[in-house]
Amino acid sequence: MNKNAIRIIAALVLTSAGSSVLAAEVPAQFDAKTCKAEYPKASLMNEEEGAVAMSFLVSAEGRVLDSKIEKTSGFKNLDNAALKAITNCKFKPGMKDGAVAQTWTKVNYVWAL
Repeated sequence: MNKNAIRIIAALVLTSAGSSVLAAEVPAQFDAKTCKAEYPKASLMNEEEGAVAMSFLVSAEGRVLDSKIEKTSGFKNLDNAALKAITNCKFKPGMKDGAVAQTWTKVNYVWAL
């Protein structure tokens, strides 16, 4: 192997390692203690429980721009109540490459009686 081939391989290794460091992303977060959903009355009466997995697109200012349910609790009322409540929460913005940025974050909300 000649010196030029070794330099090219070394450059590729350095580029690959550097790009993974630069692409570091920290998702947005919210305070689960202060941001809670109200148990839907019909779900209380029917003793419905479950966990809903959701994703939220959070702006650099901490506002929810988009949301979706990834996995249902099995009960539409519980899913909708969780999605609505968390959408209205203020998030701590996420980070990309060391700067505040718009990011997707996942939230699991558990309904238990």
